[in-house]
Amino acid sequence: MTKSAQIHESERALVIGVGLKSDPIIEIKENLLELEDLVRAAGGEIVGSLIQTLPAWNPATLIGTGKVQEIAEMVQESQAKVVVVDHQLTGVQTRNLEQTTKARVIDRNQLILDIFARRAQTFEGKLQVELAQLLDQMPRMVDAWHGSLSRQGGGIGTRGPGETAIENDRRRIRERVSIIKKKLEQVRKNRAQYRQSRKRHEVPSFALIGYTNSGKSSLLNRLTGAQVMVKNQVFATLDPTTRKVFLPDGPPAVVTDTVGFIRKLPTQLIEAFKATLEESAEADVLIHVVDLSSPNMLRQIEVVESLMKEFNWQDKKVLHVFNKVDIAAIEKQFQVREFPRVFVSAANGQGVESLKKMMVDMIQDLHTSVELYFRRDQEHKIYDLNREVKIIKKETASEGSVCHAQMTPAQLAKWREYLVK
Repeated sequence: MTKSAQIHESERALVIGVGLKSDPIIEIKENLLELEDLVRAAGGEIVGSLIQTLPAWNPATLIGTGKVQEIAEMVQESQAKVVVVDHQLTGVQTRNLEQTTKARVIDRNQLILDIFARRAQTFEGKLQVELAQLLDQMPRMVDAWHGSLSRQGGGIGTRGPGETAIENDRRRIRERVSIIKKKLEQVRKNRAQYRQSRKRHEVPSFALIGYTNSGKSSLLNRLTGAQVMVKNQVFATLDPTTRKVFLPDGPPAVVTDTVGFIRKLPTQLIEAFKATLEESAEADVLIHVVDLSSPNMLRQIEVVESLMKEFNWQDKKVLHVFNKVDIAAIEKQFQVREFPRVFVSAANGQGVESLKKMMVDMIQDLHTSVELYFRRDQEHKIYDLNREVKIIKKETASEGSVCHAQMTPAQLAKWREYLVK
């Protein structure tokens, strides 16, 4: 990403909330509050904010000319260095706003990508963020370029050396995108091999999903005894972390913590983080972690559920975990409509044993109760069966043995020749 798309430590920032007259004002205000959290997460210092609602977007500056002038005056008075707009801007709009306000202008997408770039720790995380930044940058470059060309006037003879420069830049970006995509494809294949290995060994898998800063990493640590970094900030976790969890009277399972969701998640991030999102897509059960103490809890649930539809996860088994019960008002529990559900505190461990029992129940639901018949000459196979599945009961028949067991779909396929129809 270009340097101008970053917020520097303690940099003075103005945040601008925008929306159309048709949008609910409460939603515009909530989005602005979230944008302020994002600016703080990027290290910025907020020195002012304002909201504008319009009948339609202004193609040149997104917002109205009068409001742009007002922002320019606020920049001068507050000595703000950066203006952050809660909407995606085109290259032309950014350039026009910067010329009038005399400050750097970045939009919500660029801010989120900047935070992701700071948080990425692993090789894979850095690759994914770089890909998202390049995908975001390309249309802005072209748009800003065409905007400046249109000022020169079109027609024969207007193609000049500048256009060749932009084509060179675009080609370099396309080549880099291609290289990164190949590397990430290899990462995706490696992840798929690990998942196949877990499936072969019948290890049930859970994925923690939820709004950013809902406490997923704290819950992973509480469930598994892991030492994953926990910070009270948005997007503290970018790289998926998978850990073993030991459940009461249940098989060993794995839990994966993944990147948190947010409203208006940039499409470039979704594209770049495919390998990470697949960890959740392939899990047997999704654990949707909700911040019970958040004033925007219901809206955050809506955002996560709409993204689950976008990722085609709506048919997966979901266990709803309402976290931070220790600091949430008791009446918040009465607002909850989701089932199955459990109330926990990842901070002090309250409700975590109940959660583990529910996880065992969810695993049991993945299994089918069946009968298998082994002839006398096949009874040695029962030893192998017992190593793979839980045999509930074994009965001796006249010419062999009948075993009652619970099996996953993969196990059913493997032992199908012994199933009693």
